[in-house]
Amino acid sequence: MSDIALREGIDLATLADWNALEPPYRILAGGLLRVAPPPPSPAARLQSGPSAPDERRMRGRSAPSASAGVSGAAATAPAHPPSKPRRSPSEAIASGIAWQWPLVGRVVKGFDARDRTRQGIRIAARPGELVVAAASGTVGYSGDGLKGYGNLIILKHKDDYLSAYGFNRRLLVAKGEKVTRGQPIAEVGQTTGGEAQLHFEVRKDGAAVDPLKLLPRTR
Repeated sequence: MSDIALREGIDLATLADWNALEPPYRILAGGLLRVAPPPPSPAARLQSGPSAPDERRMRGRSAPSASAGVSGAAATAPAHPPSKPRRSPSEAIASGIAWQWPLVGRVVKGFDARDRTRQGIRIAARPGELVVAAASGTVGYSGDGLKGYGNLIILKHKDDYLSAYGFNRRLLVAKGEKVTRGQPIAEVGQTTGGEAQLHFEVRKDGAAVDPLKLLPRTR
């Protein structure tokens, strides 16, 4: 369920509350998962007066099998050489967002759409180094409730893009805050393997995309 929370930019506890789920948040195969607040009770509607009917999005989700293992950015996986940068200025322009690097460092693990443990890039850094917003937006999540990401910041950009910053030592912004491009939002921490690295993801309409196609060539 943490993957769904990340994809939707919703706090894990909030998502669980909307669906009346309790730890360990098991989702039955073929069931529906609410990704918007439930409609008010009939009594609440009477008190608040008539209003236009809300459109609520319901999406079917299948429960992960036991053999699926731990998902998320920090799941243990064999070491892979970093992917060759695949920058495409046209994609960055098409996004309509001015992107910048969240910190200056060497990319030690690249993006691989076929590997669930490599849905972003890893950037080597020094412990405590400042992480900045890669683009202006609103903080959609700030906390450690999404398994596999450590202390995590998620920023929402426009309606279809979000960026995620994992393995932080300290979070400097709270949910709901508006941030500007280049603004410090966290301090670099350590991965589960003990390396000082930033995990950085970009998602469009919930699907992970290669950040190197959006980030500028120069840092």
